[in-house]
Amino acid sequence: MLAVVILTRNESAFIEACIESVRWADRIVVFDSFSEDDTVARARACGAEVLQHPFENYAAQRNAALEQVEADWIFFVDADERATPELGEEVREAIRDPRYVGWWVPRRNYLFGRLTRGGGWWPDYQLRALRRGYARYERPVHEIVILQGEAGYLRNPLIHHNYDSPAEFRAKQRAYARLEAQALRQAGVRPKLHTPWTMMLREFWRRFVRLRGYVDGLHGLRLAWWMALATRETYRLLQDAARVEAG
Repeated sequence: MLAVVILTRNESAFIEACIESVRWADRIVVFDSFSEDDTVARARACGAEVLQHPFENYAAQRNAALEQVEADWIFFVDADERATPELGEEVREAIRDPRYVGWWVPRRNYLFGRLTRGGGWWPDYQLRALRRGYARYERPVHEIVILQGEAGYLRNPLIHHNYDSPAEFRAKQRAYARLEAQALRQAGVRPKLHTPWTMMLREFWRRFVRLRGYVDGLHGLRLAWWMALATRETYRLLQDAARVEAG
């Protein structure tokens, strides 16, 4: 059995279209972290199953879904993502292959409504099809999968409508910076005085030059710069935590 799991919190604007895009699954489960809008009501009206679990961090939420949703395979989809029928057909065929316990799917990112090709936004592979019992997530933000076995690569992409506005993008990156700083601190990372600035420049170079953010013109330049600022913020917060710890 193949279950699509959609993680949600206050995703009323997206949930119905997301559910409609994954009708090819045997089960559709909305795994909700106690939304305060009508996400749950809309999901149930569309025929999806709903489970609720308090949000701790992204890795913990996905691990909870892997534990609670009974299926042979779990395919994770975010509420602002859409899966095409071609991707659904490919997923159903791929999970029959006994060599693999996971599948990477490419993702087309639309930022502020614009398809973004460079800067690491394409092909942006995500390990989303997981054989239950063979996978576990780690890291509270930008979570990674620890897979007990091999993973293959799919061809058809997820469509990701990622951020409606620059203000939303920057607010989300600031939130990620706080979570990333906490993870780095727990890992024992202690930055030097210059680290926020050197890491900022390194991230800008990586995004705009190495990952070819320049192919998106001014759009790519802005994204690379904002990601660099978020990296600086991560290490600035890490410095603040280190100062508090030192007394």
